[in-house]
Amino acid sequence: MQAAAAGFALGLSLIVAIGAQNAFVLRQGLRREHVLPVVLVCALSDAVLIAAGVAGFGLLASRLPELEIVMRWLGAGFLTWYGARTLRAAWRGGEALRAEQAPDNGSLRRAVLTCLALTWLNPHVYLDTVMLLGAISAQYDSRLHFGLGAVTASVLFFFALGFGARLLAPVFARPVAWRVLDLVIGLTMWLIAAKLLLG
Repeated sequence: MQAAAAGFALGLSLIVAIGAQNAFVLRQGLRREHVLPVVLVCALSDAVLIAAGVAGFGLLASRLPELEIVMRWLGAGFLTWYGARTLRAAWRGGEALRAEQAPDNGSLRRAVLTCLALTWLNPHVYLDTVMLLGAISAQYDSRLHFGLGAVTASVLFFFALGFGARLLAPVFARPVAWRVLDLVIGLTMWLIAAKLLLG
């Protein structure tokens, strides 16, 4: 139980920070578009990455520094494009969430592919989820329980974020709230991209 609790606490602390993936899940939850597939993609991806870290993949990644560089540039490029797209939506405005007419215009394929890109093209996920969790799990006799605790934290967080977002629906019935959200998301994407490029 001690290893599982430690894995849960560390996993939750790493995932709660506002990032590109969390911002996307929040937006999908607010729009009520493909929420279940999106949170499943995030949770399953995290589970795979946590399992890889606990199984020792972090050691391999530390021996291939060029892998981190390639992922950093790919991630920065994608975040720059996605940030520009979101800032354009903030500039244009006009979006509002109405309870009686929940939007479901976006393609499931596009939502899943965007979610996969935000997850797997983010070098921080390899540093935090794979290497850091993997290194800390080695301190426990039961690495399996540590990993299960971290996976549980991830699943609970993404489901709470995706499906809990609808509680904010009254706020996002106003177009200005969407413009502010898109502005914050776009600037967050660009800030993360800049941090990646600057190392």
